[in-house]
Amino acid sequence: MVSVTVIYMCQVPVLHSNNGPALVGLVTITTHLVQEAKRPELLGGSAEHKALVQQWLEYRLTKVDGCHKDEIKTILKDLNSYLEDKVYLAGNQFTLADTLMYYGIHYIIVDLAIQEKEKHMNVTRWFDHVQHYTGVRHHLPPVVVLRNRVYTSGHHGGLRLDARMFEGRREEYTGVC
Repeated sequence: MVSVTVIYMCQVPVLHSNNGPALVGLVTITTHLVQEAKRPELLGGSAEHKALVQQWLEYRLTKVDGCHKDEIKTILKDLNSYLEDKVYLAGNQFTLADTLMYYGIHYIIVDLAIQEKEKHMNVTRWFDHVQHYTGVRHHLPPVVVLRNRVYTSGHHGGLRLDARMFEGRREEYTGVC
């Protein structure tokens, strides 16, 4: 049995085990753990997918970790654009990149208003998919994602609902979005 201890020193994780020298760094540690778990598919299947996984792991470390509040909009915009025609970050297969990016942006997504989640609908779709992937979310609170849009994000006028849809009443309500 392997005893593993991860210690964060100055925001850099260190993995101590009984089987060798300490490993330093998020990507180094997670890649090692994926290999130890005999789950090579999490690192990408083809050479191209492996490169994409490494690219997104690097993006997580260089752009997401420690980003300033004013950089969050750019990160969300870039991710939203990239995920427009993709299921996962490295194509159509769930990888380590999805897991680490999920953990990296969870604190951002959890604080987004509904309208912001809709504005970044590709990120929201991807995030919701990943948070429901078996074994990913663990201790983090789930992020509520509304699946039915009630109004368009560009609509700032009133929203009229016929109350007959609700509780059989015939009166009309006008609400502002």
